[in-house]
Amino acid sequence: MRPLLLTALLLGTAAPAWAATVSSPDGRIVVTVDVDNEGKPFYEVALAGKPLIARSQLGFNFTDEDPLRRNMKVEGESRAQADTRWEQPWGERRWVADKHNELAVMLVETTANPRRLTVRVRAFDNGIGFRYEFPERAAKPETRIAEELTEFVIAPEGTAWWIQAGDWNRYEQIYQQTPITSVSMAHTPITMRLVDGTHLSFHEAALVDYSGMWMQRLTDQRFRAHLSPSSRGAKVVRSGAFTTPWRAIRIAPTAAGLVENDLELNLNEPNKLGDVSWFKPAKYIGIWWGMISGKWSWAQGPQHGATTARTKEYIDFAARHGFRGVLVEGWNYGWDGQWFGNGRDYSFTKPYPDFDLKAVTDYARKKGVRLIGHHETGGNIDVYERQLADAMKLYGDLGVDVVKTGYVADAGGIISCNADIELPCAGQVMEWHDGQRQVQHHLRVVEEAAKNRVAVNPHEPVKDTGLRRTYPNWVAREGARGQEYNAWSPFANGPDHEPTLVYTRMLSGPMDYTPGVLSVTGGNGVPMASTVAKQLGLYLAIYSPIQMAADFIESLAAHPRELEFIKAVPADWAESRLIAGEVGDYAIFARKDRNSQDWYVGGINDATAREVTVNFDFLDPGKTYRATIWKDGEGATFETEARHRIAYDRKTVRKGDTLTLWLAPGGGAAVRLQPGR
Repeated sequence: MRPLLLTALLLGTAAPAWAATVSSPDGRIVVTVDVDNEGKPFYEVALAGKPLIARSQLGFNFTDEDPLRRNMKVEGESRAQADTRWEQPWGERRWVADKHNELAVMLVETTANPRRLTVRVRAFDNGIGFRYEFPERAAKPETRIAEELTEFVIAPEGTAWWIQAGDWNRYEQIYQQTPITSVSMAHTPITMRLVDGTHLSFHEAALVDYSGMWMQRLTDQRFRAHLSPSSRGAKVVRSGAFTTPWRAIRIAPTAAGLVENDLELNLNEPNKLGDVSWFKPAKYIGIWWGMISGKWSWAQGPQHGATTARTKEYIDFAARHGFRGVLVEGWNYGWDGQWFGNGRDYSFTKPYPDFDLKAVTDYARKKGVRLIGHHETGGNIDVYERQLADAMKLYGDLGVDVVKTGYVADAGGIISCNADIELPCAGQVMEWHDGQRQVQHHLRVVEEAAKNRVAVNPHEPVKDTGLRRTYPNWVAREGARGQEYNAWSPFANGPDHEPTLVYTRMLSGPMDYTPGVLSVTGGNGVPMASTVAKQLGLYLAIYSPIQMAADFIESLAAHPRELEFIKAVPADWAESRLIAGEVGDYAIFARKDRNSQDWYVGGINDATAREVTVNFDFLDPGKTYRATIWKDGEGATFETEARHRIAYDRKTVRKGDTLTLWLAPGGGAAVRLQPGR
């Protein structure tokens, strides 16, 4: 017999005879799926016997048929369990545990021509996921969704960290910290800390052929899914049977519980590409910061950055210091004139006259270095898709195995020739960066790249939803306000930006943040809200399997001791733990190298100076480790020229020892731990 009475008492509702519940393996999380007296489907979530997500409606509005939101009954249910472990080809940790209980509730309308819908729920010890499953309908093969009616009614009060959805600037915003009741329309992940200390993160998993979900607050703490718009009116158009993305809620007693959480990965399908060992997690440098800071240009002319001679100089530096990749932006025709939000002039196969693509890739190969390709589209996917196959084949033939793509345009400014990737091209329509059309586009790019053994790192992307599990060549994304903003105005990102990213944007997946600006200076001498030590701590706090040392090579060479850390720190980990931190304040990680017995510890701080005690309990017992420490120097602060002060130390440590780190305002730290020999 199901525990219906207990659940009903906890949630303060009467228990209908057909209510279905599923609990997390440890029993602390209980999800109920049911219909009310009007036949409206809903779900509820209880945590440790208390309401967490109060009664929240489920359903859909369509453009060409009646809403699917009432006059329904439960037709049946099925259950399943999982307790497995799977291996990531690369990532924050090598092994991921997937232990959950599953409930599928089959709903049917009580009308003359009933429609059916399944709600599938998976309950983990650290969160839940649920999705809708539409069966095939012979009488109406096409489904046109106007809006999803999924609600999230947060029962306890609390604080939210979020960015505005529906804004011109996509995801590249400073996070707001407000009461939950002050959120308007938010992108996911949105993070909340409730009054009892429970931490929540709302996101989605397996976003495929569907519009991205925003979260709109309706009243008080009642939120509803809001799908990204489409040029065709219907926000989602699907044929035949299909499933929606998973609506994912991470649930944890601490901030660390949110971070050490693989919910979205576990809600995605396994690897569809097979062997992807050709992708090598690594660090890179690039002809990029010079354009970002205004010293060089992407366009042709005397300041053109991407020349053959300069690229060879960067390749030489990479070879000397063990960097695998060199990113080159602005090598191809199309950068002259107005490319922002335009992209009509781009060629993805024709280099500028002062850049010999084959000569450069040949030179790199001889040096043991790989060029990292770049495809900026200016938001014009029509132009890009027409050249996509040739562009990826060119890179594959030349041995370029990673490409950074870009979609620089205002939100809603994606230029397409149609509203669906399957339709024949005709005319021009405008789409959103996270609408169904762009979601289709990104997957097409990833699949075409995989055919040529190329990994993809999109900027101005659709948000990550764990699809790196299914398509492991989808190695990183931007999807947040990155390091480049620090080049454009004083303290542009602010000292608490990155410590907030750890607990918000980074919950979705790897980010190409581009750390390693050791000069802590942007264009025209603009000061950055960072100390030198923080630039090192970013390698531990902001994970990516491709990590840039973003500064000019002259600046990197001028900081030999810091460069030694950047050269040593891995881009692929066996284990990762958040050992200290709070949302928006600071984050200290311990990560173990996948390819050695070395551990690394460190992270980043906000504007408040603090001491953090690091406990080395994670080390192997009986071993002695040599600790090399990079830390904020005495009096360091992001606010003055003291941001350049950095100190060094060496210690011998063992399991159970502690280390006290002083973190400067806007500071950070990095520690390498090598087993004694």
